[in-house]
Amino acid sequence: MSLRACAQAQDLHCTAPVIDIAQLPKDAAMPDYIPAWTEDGRYAQVEKLDVHRRGLRHPAVSVFVLDGAGATLLQRRAAGKYHCAGLWANACCTHPFWDEDPAIAANRRMGEELGASLPLRQAGQVEYRADVGGGMTEHEVVEMFVAVADPATLVLAPDPAEVSQTRWAPIDALCADARANPHDYAPWLRIYLAEHCGLIFG
Repeated sequence: MSLRACAQAQDLHCTAPVIDIAQLPKDAAMPDYIPAWTEDGRYAQVEKLDVHRRGLRHPAVSVFVLDGAGATLLQRRAAGKYHCAGLWANACCTHPFWDEDPAIAANRRMGEELGASLPLRQAGQVEYRADVGGGMTEHEVVEMFVAVADPATLVLAPDPAEVSQTRWAPIDALCADARANPHDYAPWLRIYLAEHCGLIFG
């Protein structure tokens, strides 16, 4: 099911007609536009930076990769990212394209950011709102996905424009460090660890 259909089925403020892609300017670069709920309740394509400057509620996907022995894969966001550069986050996350199925979006982003492909299990949905600096706010309705992999055999090929480092972190130690050193971690990861451990880690 597409995110648009999911949103309508769950009544996520889809109170006005959906804007069709054909209504966008012909020179609009589609990766720079993401679906979002505007202030008047429309579900529309909106320029990505504008979504975050206005703090618009929008769909997202987020992936955690676990080793099955109490650790999770982290990535450090590249220095050139438009927000939260240099901070540690979970394996990957993204904004789905218009009418893109959440599972397809999650798999796509695993390949784009980490050069990896893994079977994903949908774990549930989380909504959060957080200041991410630079006058921007993330307000995401997130479909959460979990994968399991062996660190000894998982081959990663991170895109340096997206990811500067990766590491495996024991979950208990990660939660403690995120509390002690919050400025090292992306706000959404801190929220996930503080509020949604049961959903993600079982």
